[in-house]
Amino acid sequence: MILSHKIALDPNNTQRTYFAKAAGTARFAYNWALAEWQVQYQAHLLNPLLAQPNEGALRRQLNEIKREQFPWMLEVTKCAPQQAIMQLGTAFKNFFAGHAKHPCFHKKGLNDSFALDNGQFVLDGSRIRLPYLGWVRIRETLRFPGKVLSATISRTADRWFVAVVMDTDQTLIRPAENQGVVGVDLGVTTLATLSNGEQVIGPKAHKAELKRMERLNRSLSRKVKFSRNWRKAKAKLARLHARIANVRQDAMHKLTSDLARRFHTIGIEDLNVSGMVQNRHLARAVSDMSFFEFRRQLEYKTAMRGGVVMLADRWYPSSKTCSGCGHKIDSLPMSVRHWDCAACGSHHDRDLNAAINLAKYAASSAVSACGGEGAGAGRKVRVKPAPVKQEVNFIHVCA
Repeated sequence: MILSHKIALDPNNTQRTYFAKAAGTARFAYNWALAEWQVQYQAHLLNPLLAQPNEGALRRQLNEIKREQFPWMLEVTKCAPQQAIMQLGTAFKNFFAGHAKHPCFHKKGLNDSFALDNGQFVLDGSRIRLPYLGWVRIRETLRFPGKVLSATISRTADRWFVAVVMDTDQTLIRPAENQGVVGVDLGVTTLATLSNGEQVIGPKAHKAELKRMERLNRSLSRKVKFSRNWRKAKAKLARLHARIANVRQDAMHKLTSDLARRFHTIGIEDLNVSGMVQNRHLARAVSDMSFFEFRRQLEYKTAMRGGVVMLADRWYPSSKTCSGCGHKIDSLPMSVRHWDCAACGSHHDRDLNAAINLAKYAASSAVSACGGEGAGAGRKVRVKPAPVKQEVNFIHVCA
């Protein structure tokens, strides 16, 4: 199984300068290759006898001209520009497959990073050796043993991180405890409601820091652009954004790790998140809860433990169906949080009722697909997992 472990670096000023140069070189190579790709593609359309652009040819073309036209590229590792062009090739491959939008030019200061292959760095405990730079301290050692494949050094706010991709053995991770089937209903007020009555209150990190963010944005807008005070204000705002993202990720990792550890079969809804954020009344709250990130983490973590996530269709009436008798009502506005079934008279909490229906859907789907409840192999991991934490605090609510 391919895992990615992201660790904070502890560089000195010289090493920070080198990282910035390497990230700038990677950004320049990506933008140069994208411009060349567009020119060569237009030439191919006019003259089909000309070859179509590809990342291999662009890498060879850059190697031929960089010593004369871009000699400053030689000050950093050769992997920075080469890996950037390879990433452009992957971006175009995803674009032509219909999985992503057309690649766009990279902007300085936004997602600054550069990649290294496994022959360009050495890991030794709490330090990493990089070309042209030597040993750099890292904050912790690798959590998983295995074969190191590559590394990506990136900047978030004013901190640098290294993400080490490695091939590890899946048997090192304990299987799920299999406490039965559980349904999870996501919401804005309560992040997750479980079919067993447990509720998880989301941190709402963005809402908690909104006033401070507005104040820092006003302060930044009043500074002279590119002045020293402008850079200080921009760095302070970037640190606040990083803190909000860290709080949200911490809560999400704790919740998904706990669910994957306890339950073998988990039922959730296939939410149309991109459509939900089009509603200006809900966009901020939905984005603050990170519904798609919850699904992404839950899928790979259950696969690591041999579990499975059952996705209910986005039109599945989980909230409008009575979990007791199966009666379905015609409409249920978002403002209605409790309702009574006209057929059996049961009183339902909207979120808990939806979670119970999702649990029943997951149980029936697991039986039909695998031949027994809770059985079946896990799904193939489609993303590189991030580090996980194992604790989560629940609030138990009686049904």
